[in-house]
Amino acid sequence: MSLPFSGPKPLLWDISPPVHAATPVFPGDTPYQQKWAASIGPGCPVNVSEITLSPHVGAHADAPLHYSEGGASIGDTDLAPFLGPCRVIHAIGCGPLIEWAHIAHAIDDTLPARVLVRTYARMPVDRWDPQLAAYAPATVQALAERGVRLIGIDTASIDPADSKQLPSHMTIRRHDMRVLENLVLDAVDEGDYELIALPLKLVTADASPVRAVLRALR
Repeated sequence: MSLPFSGPKPLLWDISPPVHAATPVFPGDTPYQQKWAASIGPGCPVNVSEITLSPHVGAHADAPLHYSEGGASIGDTDLAPFLGPCRVIHAIGCGPLIEWAHIAHAIDDTLPARVLVRTYARMPVDRWDPQLAAYAPATVQALAERGVRLIGIDTASIDPADSKQLPSHMTIRRHDMRVLENLVLDAVDEGDYELIALPLKLVTADASPVRAVLRALR
């Protein structure tokens, strides 16, 4: 349950977790690593870093290539689903699967084409959670039937961490939907916002980090 907010509400919410060497990653993924290729000093006017990471570190957008052989890379994926009106729905403490009953209270005829579900009271930005909550495939199917083009969640996957069949990913593949994972929705009330979460134009990659933000509707 969200605590009441006192004072003026913000106009912009940063819903991206911090990315650094201690950022948790899906087991087997490449963690964030950074080293300095150049440093300010005699003969060098700039700092230049070199980074290595999985494109699934932090808030990120999956490309169809991630879960579909021959699917589009993130650089060839339409940007439109990642920008526009969205609805944040709370299903805090629900799981292991987010069923339709957990989000039905926030579904009506004005549902935008983007839906983000908050499952954590406080998103664990400092540790891997093997018990992460995920979408039930039937919930994804029902959202698709209502015109939803993008779903998001504050966990590392829309499928359970130990899933090998990835039924929710297969559902978004069938409906050509898009997905955002690892969002931080701790400070976001239920309601409608503008989502801005554009992936990088990584022309051969299976995903991309995003700097995901919500903006108040005017």
